[in-house]
Amino acid sequence: MGIKSAQLFPIFAQKFNVMSKNLLNKYVWLVETIYNAKYITLEEINRRWLEEDMSEGVALPRRTFNTWRNEAEEIFGVSIQCDRKGGYNYYIENADDIKKGGLRNWLLDTISVSNLIAENKQLKDRILLEYVPSGREHLQTIIEALKGNNIINITYHSYWRDEESNFDVKPYCIKIFKQRWYLVALGTNHYYEKLGPWTYGLDRIKKVIKKEETFEMPEDWDAEEFFSGCFGIIADPKVEKQHIELKVAAGQANYIRDLHMHESQKEIERNDDYSIFTYYLRPTYDFIQELLRNGADMEVIEPQSLRDEVSNIVQRVNNYYTKHTK
Repeated sequence: MGIKSAQLFPIFAQKFNVMSKNLLNKYVWLVETIYNAKYITLEEINRRWLEEDMSEGVALPRRTFNTWRNEAEEIFGVSIQCDRKGGYNYYIENADDIKKGGLRNWLLDTISVSNLIAENKQLKDRILLEYVPSGREHLQTIIEALKGNNIINITYHSYWRDEESNFDVKPYCIKIFKQRWYLVALGTNHYYEKLGPWTYGLDRIKKVIKKEETFEMPEDWDAEEFFSGCFGIIADPKVEKQHIELKVAAGQANYIRDLHMHESQKEIERNDDYSIFTYYLRPTYDFIQELLRNGADMEVIEPQSLRDEVSNIVQRVNNYYTKHTK
């Protein structure tokens, strides 16, 4: 249906404000049920619905089904179609869009997992979740500022400074990476305006105030283009995109094959001992940290400059531990 991520945020925020969480969960359940089944009749949907605690034993009328279907299409950008030739089977027409990820997939996954846990409260002591300092308490204010192009005032405590700083920014977009939310914004100060948009971790924002003052969003600015070729949230235009080749041990390659390190990932060689993966991205600090995290299971083949940089870091670490051996 061609809805961009930036457009989905205000749609989701507006809908969430006027509907109960329970109703939203039902929409997610419907999309997930049809998506997982690939092709499914309304009768089968009803049978599965009655097995859910949410149904409270009440069947799903066709009229209610159509309402949920329409709402789910608008909120999540999915297209639920009916194949009348083979027995009126429903299917997700743009299922590939869900596979590609993005905001739609994140919303579906997040609420689906929430539903799953809520439906199995008796297992609360056997389902262990990871604590994530997401800063989600600021999301609503920031999303409202995005919708109205309002300048926001933030109180920020950087990891690199001992004290908090307070300043105004023009919010451009928000992004999630490794379960943390980030804000991309342009400072209103003339000096910072010349530097371009900057990235701020929401978990390091102590306070956010939406101001009445608004700004004009640059027509030529695109969030996806801003992060084009980036591994994570470091968007440094001074670091050129490069073709990167990695040799990965067979065991670790299984993980990378199932959960790609980057959207540009391609596997060009595979045997019992290792695989060769190629990427086209900016080898920024966060990408180098990912390489080091994989240790000896991942070797940089090309480019030589990146191989040398990783090798130098490993050598410095080795020298440090050798020097400080107990």
